[in-house]
Amino acid sequence: MKRLAFVFTHGPHGDASGREGLDALLAASALTDEIGVFFIGDGVLLLLPQQRPAEILARNFIPTFGVLPIYDITRFYLCAESLAERGLAGAVGWVLDAEVLPAARWRERLSAFDTVLTF
Repeated sequence: MKRLAFVFTHGPHGDASGREGLDALLAASALTDEIGVFFIGDGVLLLLPQQRPAEILARNFIPTFGVLPIYDITRFYLCAESLAERGLAGAVGWVLDAEVLPAARWRERLSAFDTVLTF
């Protein structure tokens, strides 16, 4: 079975990329156990806790990334440089228990997957 990587590069608001990627991720979980989920750039913002999209009238994003472990998806990786650029380097309490990796290690981990889907 192919190893699938999902890369999230967009923040939670402004477009539907996060929601569409999450839907694809949940669908793919029925087909393979070899899934990695990677967050880089504004994608790291998807894992911030206590988001309230209704306050900015953003109805296209529901912060449900926290359900992924229920679907046996357990490999999550955050780019350390992306966190630092957004002032989140020391942040804790992410929606998922993600491994924070320097960009070079993040790319190395990503290269181990056969197929990469970017949202």
